[in-house]
Amino acid sequence: MNLSEINRVLGTRLENGSPETEINGIAGIEAAGPGQLTFIANPKYAAAARTTKASAVIVAEDFPALNTAMLRSKNPYFDFARALELFYKPPQYAPGVHPTAVVHPSAKVGAGAHIGPYVVVGEDVEIGKNAVLLAHVVIYRGAKIADNFLAHGFAKDSKGHWHKIVQSGPTVIEDDVEIQSNACVDRASVGETRIARGAKIDNLVQVGHGSRVGEDTLLCAQAGLAGSTDVGNNVILAGQVGVAGHCKIGNGAIATAQSGIPNDVPAGAVVSGYPAIDNKLWLRCVAVFNRLPEITRALRKKDE
Repeated sequence: MNLSEINRVLGTRLENGSPETEINGIAGIEAAGPGQLTFIANPKYAAAARTTKASAVIVAEDFPALNTAMLRSKNPYFDFARALELFYKPPQYAPGVHPTAVVHPSAKVGAGAHIGPYVVVGEDVEIGKNAVLLAHVVIYRGAKIADNFLAHGFAKDSKGHWHKIVQSGPTVIEDDVEIQSNACVDRASVGETRIARGAKIDNLVQVGHGSRVGEDTLLCAQAGLAGSTDVGNNVILAGQVGVAGHCKIGNGAIATAQSGIPNDVPAGAVVSGYPAIDNKLWLRCVAVFNRLPEITRALRKKDE
């Protein structure tokens, strides 16, 4: 598919490139090569856009000019999600109920629905047309599921509606990894999600699409990584730690329980609180917080 066709389908504006340039795939800004299309929606990657080897980049209408061909867009993230659909063919699930599935006689299953192995559909459940329930899904009594149901990542269109993002990249789980109950490791939209050798992922952990978890790293219960987070080796993220997308956590770093990490953390650091700061500084701040009423009273008396 050439750039002219992609430009027409997306409704973007082609700048600084040949309409006949052939595009054969989609990749992230740092991994893309010749013949591939990429995008930039996060200012953090502005420098990478100037050095990318991609044949074309989807950018905002006011993004500075590049030497690479550009598709200028009002919503680069949304148009990137649409571009993925031009190259990725999602798996098809045949209609029908697997022999191992348990479907209550009172349940109503729409035409074309796929009910996979060991699925349980409870009493008085309603499932819409062409819904897909993959292996081991449990739908409890009285639940109602509409047509074409299948969970994915989403991007907002210009009208504020959520548009499904194709998850075309794989998840790679290396040797000696342990993933506990109800943890979720998302596939990548582009590239891959990778859990490196020896990593341990506790209950109820969320690893966002395109993230990397390093060797011998421990993610404790209810920790969450937003998309494209890069966690180094031998890192410990204690319970309920949250990391914003596109952050890098250096080797050997530790985040104490309930820390919120909006920025990169250097190797070997110990951080706490939100926004996460050096642990020793955080402890001093907490000590001051406890004394704030006393300090306030003293200041008021001083002003009198």
